[in-house]
Amino acid sequence: MTQGKASPETSPGVARSRAWGPRLGWDRGALARRVTRLPRSVKWALIGVLVVLLYALPLLELPIISTPDTDFGAVLFTVASYVLVALGLNIVLGYAGLLDLGYVGFYAVGAYTVAVLGSLQAQLSWWLLIPLAVIITTISGILLGAPTLRVRGDYLAIVTLGFGEIIRLTALNTEWLGAAKGITGVPRPPSVDLFELPHLEWEGATALIDLDDTTTFLSFGVADQAPYYWLALTVIFVVLGADRMMRLSRIGRAWEATREDEDAAELMGVPTFRFKLLAFATGAFIGGLSGALFASRQGFINPESFLLLLSILFLAAVVVGGAGNRYGVILGAIVVAYLPERFRGFEEWRLLVFGLALLLLANFRPQGLLPPRRARRAQAVDEQIDSMEEGKVRA
Repeated sequence: MTQGKASPETSPGVARSRAWGPRLGWDRGALARRVTRLPRSVKWALIGVLVVLLYALPLLELPIISTPDTDFGAVLFTVASYVLVALGLNIVLGYAGLLDLGYVGFYAVGAYTVAVLGSLQAQLSWWLLIPLAVIITTISGILLGAPTLRVRGDYLAIVTLGFGEIIRLTALNTEWLGAAKGITGVPRPPSVDLFELPHLEWEGATALIDLDDTTTFLSFGVADQAPYYWLALTVIFVVLGADRMMRLSRIGRAWEATREDEDAAELMGVPTFRFKLLAFATGAFIGGLSGALFASRQGFINPESFLLLLSILFLAAVVVGGAGNRYGVILGAIVVAYLPERFRGFEEWRLLVFGLALLLLANFRPQGLLPPRRARRAQAVDEQIDSMEEGKVRA
């Protein structure tokens, strides 16, 4: 049985992809090979520099990327929350191949858990609210997935779309959940005023330390949003580590097999329904965590904070970045959340520009900005086949 089975590295598809890569004008593995050849100490040093730079962004306020018309710390937190949501939706859509159009429902469940149990109906500690939010959201994902994951494709998309709207309408019409007026006084993370960090002030290309503009480390207030960004960024790193371990494990291989061909995976002994339910629950867990952080930072929520448009933006972040590639969906979330804020001066035209950009992307880069490796291999093979067919026609 194993004699005729080709390994992933020697399979005809991969060999053709590597042979035709240079002919097509690109080498998809060149950058990866260069990074792999770097000494481990150098790679860890580069990762450390990148991490420090990400944490220092709200203090640096670089003129190129800062948002002059909006609080830069608040924009960075919004981008971080989109990144976190995109990582969760990527597990559902990119890994398991389940089209979820109502992902904002899990986002809302996490936010309302913190708001209802922390302000409206009880005054629980923030440290207890976050675990409760992710547990309740995970349970809601299981309750939604158990009866609906037996359907596929468009039917699953319709069911999840209805779930997102049901959550919003329930919150809108239930007094126990604050109804249309929403919930105020949502508890914030406990503050620990350790020390102050000064911001930079730029005069052209010269950076000056502004001692009058400082951020108190781990002080979660209203005026300064940088500590919320640091908290969300730390959660993103934890989720990225867990995502990588799951993707490389037996669970990740089962998700990939289910996404590619569910019937074939069943015949090979993969309990597809169980793994699809696990993907749904894991995605709900991350979505609820992001919603809980959003409510804690916002201090106020109402049903209008969880419109269907938000769910479409979450989906756009995954599709634009490249479903199935964790770093691609991070890039997609940055594009969807950051660019509209950066170019807020073109507020009347930014949605039109965003729509045109999506149209161009769909035509010239349909697999996303950073597609997963399997998508690049398939594209290379398809282009090779097209070239061979054109050659036969000419002959």
